[in-house]
Amino acid sequence: MKSPRKPLIGAVAAVVIIAAVGWVLGTRLRSPADEAARRAAPEASLITAAVERRKLVSTVVVSGTLQYGSPLPVSLAGVVGGTSDLQRVTRAPRRGKVVEGTVLMEVNGRPVFALRGTVPMHRTIAPGSRGDDVKQLQRALRRLGFGGPVSGAFDQATIAAVTRMYRKRGYEAQQPTLADRQSYDTLRRAVQAAEETLATEKQALDQGRDVLPLKVRLANARADLKSAESALEEAKAQETAPEDETRLAAADAAVRAAEERLLAAEQELAAARNQATADPGAGPSPRPATDTRLLEMKVANARADLEDARLERGRVLEEAGRARDKRLQELRRGVRTAREAVLTAEQTLRQARRLSPAKLKIANAGKDLAAARSMLAEFARTYGPSIPPGEIVFLPKLPARVQKVAARAGQTVENDVATVTGSTFMVTGSVDAAESDLLREGMTATIELDTGKKYPATVTAVGEKAKVPGEVEGAQGTRPVLLTPTSMKGLKGLSGAPVTVRVTVGATEEPVLVVPVAAVVTAADGKVRVQVEYATDKTREVEVRTGLTADGAVEVTGALNEGDRVVVGGA
Repeated sequence: MKSPRKPLIGAVAAVVIIAAVGWVLGTRLRSPADEAARRAAPEASLITAAVERRKLVSTVVVSGTLQYGSPLPVSLAGVVGGTSDLQRVTRAPRRGKVVEGTVLMEVNGRPVFALRGTVPMHRTIAPGSRGDDVKQLQRALRRLGFGGPVSGAFDQATIAAVTRMYRKRGYEAQQPTLADRQSYDTLRRAVQAAEETLATEKQALDQGRDVLPLKVRLANARADLKSAESALEEAKAQETAPEDETRLAAADAAVRAAEERLLAAEQELAAARNQATADPGAGPSPRPATDTRLLEMKVANARADLEDARLERGRVLEEAGRARDKRLQELRRGVRTAREAVLTAEQTLRQARRLSPAKLKIANAGKDLAAARSMLAEFARTYGPSIPPGEIVFLPKLPARVQKVAARAGQTVENDVATVTGSTFMVTGSVDAAESDLLREGMTATIELDTGKKYPATVTAVGEKAKVPGEVEGAQGTRPVLLTPTSMKGLKGLSGAPVTVRVTVGATEEPVLVVPVAAVVTAADGKVRVQVEYATDKTREVEVRTGLTADGAVEVTGALNEGDRVVVGGA
């Protein structure tokens, strides 16, 4: 007998299976309405960004090339050496550093020096040359320790300094050429010949009988003049003549004797008077008064004698003075007479010589000598060691570097021989004209290499906007920028490498609130606002003030807090 439970279990299992199949089919099958609802776009929502507090740094990015700065082509100003023969390079310039006083290259075995200066070499600097180029050369010689003046004149002291510079580098300063030496010797011999001719003609004239007595007369007149002048000087030095001195001595003795007699008479009179007044009332009977009339007469006579002696001495002095003046007058007259005699003798001799047949020869010989000396002096002013125009190259800045060599050994010198640059690195690049307005000389910057290394730098110069052919008027374009690394350390060997430079044009001193630039909106009333989300898809407008902008963010101040969400895109 079958159990009733087995059919029941089978029925339940069938129901479960049918229910499971129905559920599966129900999840897989959707109505058209459900399918349309599933494929519809989701409900729009706001795009927001958080308000941040951080330091804001604004930079301008410059893409450029690291290279030595201020490239300058170098050419020779003229021939090297004292000849204009074919100029052939015997030692080419070498790439690398160039310091002042270096021999940059050789041409025909002669050196080409590199010196610092802004006045270009443009002529042969020879003895007697003057100018700013000579003064510039003299300053360079002093910097190099060769001494010399800074006068602007190429004198013997400067030539000596130049000779020392050449000798130190193993060369000889450029000496006069063979043709110059021959010309100088010819002119020197011409002067000697003219001098000999003039001396011969003068000797013939001086030995001529027609002028010999006149020459003797002139010599005697000059001797007489010398004697007269000597006698006058001696007389001026003497106060009195010898005979006057004797008379004056006698007069002085007479005065002294009269003074002595007067003094004795006065003493005798005084003694007598003193005796009379010593005791006039003493004794039993008075003594008779002393008679002093004789003594008084002696005193009066002595005084008269003294006065006469003095008058006599004055008369002697007066007569001596008159005699001296008369003697000087006669001596001066004698000097004048002697001078007139000399002038007369000279004039007579000159007239005799002019009338002499040899005079014309002497005059012609003198003219020839003057002309020969003038020509020799003119040639001598530029004769001596010189500096040919090609033997010095003045460069504005030294040290420098030879970046490119254009002249090779064995080639003839035609155009540029090399290109030199500064000894410091520069970064040359360009930026959009709009960004260039933010750049200023002296701004700090950072050089970034592909390796990730960074080096500090500064902005050196910002050039004018580059003009592009066919460019529309008013277009922004680009402007060149020059930057200088703060230090050369670590940059050697990187010449020509592409670099990226970030120039800091602005930065906040402290952390500030920043929002994306897209969150800031300027309303019709001119006020700046942001939308702050305070609940899901619900916003409120907040008025703000903007500050520094950098990297897509802008500094804001207002009723905002760090972490607030501001709308950067509509719902």
